[in-house]
Amino acid sequence: MLMLGLAVQVAADPYKDAQAAYDRGDYATALRLNNPLADQGHVNAQNNLGWMFANGRGVPQNYAEAMKWYRLAADQGNAGAQFKLGLMFDGGLGVPQNHAEAMKWYRLAADQGIADAQFMLGGMFDGGRGVPQNYAEVIKWYRVAADQGDANAQLFLGMMFATGQGVPQNYAEAMKWYRLAAKQGHADAQFNLGRMFWGGRGVPQNYAEAMKWFRLAADQGDAGAQNNLGVMFDTGQGVPQNYVQAHMWFNLAGAGGNSNGKKNRDRVAEKMTPAQIAEAQLLAAGWKPKPTQPR
Repeated sequence: MLMLGLAVQVAADPYKDAQAAYDRGDYATALRLNNPLADQGHVNAQNNLGWMFANGRGVPQNYAEAMKWYRLAADQGNAGAQFKLGLMFDGGLGVPQNHAEAMKWYRLAADQGIADAQFMLGGMFDGGRGVPQNYAEVIKWYRVAADQGDANAQLFLGMMFATGQGVPQNYAEAMKWYRLAAKQGHADAQFNLGRMFWGGRGVPQNYAEAMKWFRLAADQGDAGAQNNLGVMFDTGQGVPQNYVQAHMWFNLAGAGGNSNGKKNRDRVAEKMTPAQIAEAQLLAAGWKPKPTQPR
């Protein structure tokens, strides 16, 4: 018998097709495929529809519709939807702001291991939103999230240890958490790490290390780090003194909202020639932020 071939049909997976459409930016197709699935109770499709309505992907932004789909998914135990419901109640998006409801949904998601929810739960206890302020709970939830690699939680833990808020002040612990977040490219953590090296807190003073971390944060547009870089170039701390570089970084810091940036720029300009000022202004005009720089 001559075999001409067999046609093998693979069963279609509408949800995977919807996800693929979303990933390539074809939101209309993603919406069309997700809608019937969500109506049939597909929990991930419901969560996805909530996201699309919340962010205006393929549909006009509609927080009420987002709430509807998030709640259906959350009621089925979807942790991502529970976290997003918490955000909606926390921010009063599509519903009246309700911190107690936000706490409820954050906790459900946090108990399922969602690091973002754990971080937000820590923030609720930190600010006394929906619950009495409780630093023990703050540390607990920030640490759980930080141990999962959440950079925001690592940053906030670092700040609490640096200032002794809710825990005994411990610069070594602060350095540990700042470094973990900074290595993920978190600009605030990079800036704080630079300050620790600059001031010799928790580590021996090291201007080269301070310069390294300030520059990483400054390259992302952190105005405080830009101002501090300007100071280091102005005074020759960890680098050869360079008024052009100092003026450029002060200029950028001022434009970014740092209150000392413009004052420092004008001060250093008094020590510069017109040609040097023109060069610094040209450098500032051509500067562009760089993407997040993990190290």
